[in-house]
Amino acid sequence: MTRSRRTTSTLGTAVLLAFALGGSLTACASSGTGDDGQNAPAATGPTTQNLDAAEVTVLAAASLTEAFDDLATQFEAANPGVEITVSYGGSGALATQIIEGAPADVFASAAEPPMQQVVDAGLATDPQVFATNTLELVVPAGNPAGVTGLADLSNADLRIALCDESVPCGAASAKLLANEGITAAPDTLESDVKAVLTKVSLGEVDAALVYRTDVLSAGDDIEGIEVPAAADVVNRYPIAAISGDATGAAEAQAAAAFVAFVAGDAGRATLDEHGFGAP
Repeated sequence: MTRSRRTTSTLGTAVLLAFALGGSLTACASSGTGDDGQNAPAATGPTTQNLDAAEVTVLAAASLTEAFDDLATQFEAANPGVEITVSYGGSGALATQIIEGAPADVFASAAEPPMQQVVDAGLATDPQVFATNTLELVVPAGNPAGVTGLADLSNADLRIALCDESVPCGAASAKLLANEGITAAPDTLESDVKAVLTKVSLGEVDAALVYRTDVLSAGDDIEGIEVPAAADVVNRYPIAAISGDATGAAEAQAAAAFVAFVAGDAGRATLDEHGFGAP
């Protein structure tokens, strides 16, 4: 599990009331002019409010790393006083950790089944789907093995990496391959999508399946090969505040505000930038 340290912000009564009424968080305009009048441009950050100081722990799917680093930074900048720590990993493992009592105020999963486990355990209610993602074939820069498509994943002469089926990227990969009648020959099964991506970028494997957002985040170290059939296998990302005996009032309020921010217009703008689809 990868951890990212953040120092968050302060959201208050107005935001929390909007969240409770089912509204989305309205963010402040950031066109560079500071104009936040009635006709202000689209918002890119959360509105500053008056939350009590709080430390919020967010557990998020590994594929959200870059997007949530940005979202946490924006939230903290607008709301000094709240400190956010984001830990990334496989969604299934994170769900298990939450159920077993690991400290968590917010959970963001790369698929709905891990979130449902947390809901069934009575630790989350009303999760919101805030993003979608699809798979893409990925190869090292220059494509030294000459991979051309999904069928190459069945070539035993190639070094192949996939996510383990216990995590959302692995379950999606298995479904995609089954839909296309392809029996993959993986040399390694990884516990999260970033581990798969690392093996590709280091040239340790010839091809792999990762999310399209990971292809975008990796830059020039890799090359993506679009898989049209992946459009039929869409991962839906839910987020929810976590309830627990150790959660204080300030943390609960800040967690609810962060969830509202991620699921709102400002969060949508950042998620778009990182390649995530809308719910």
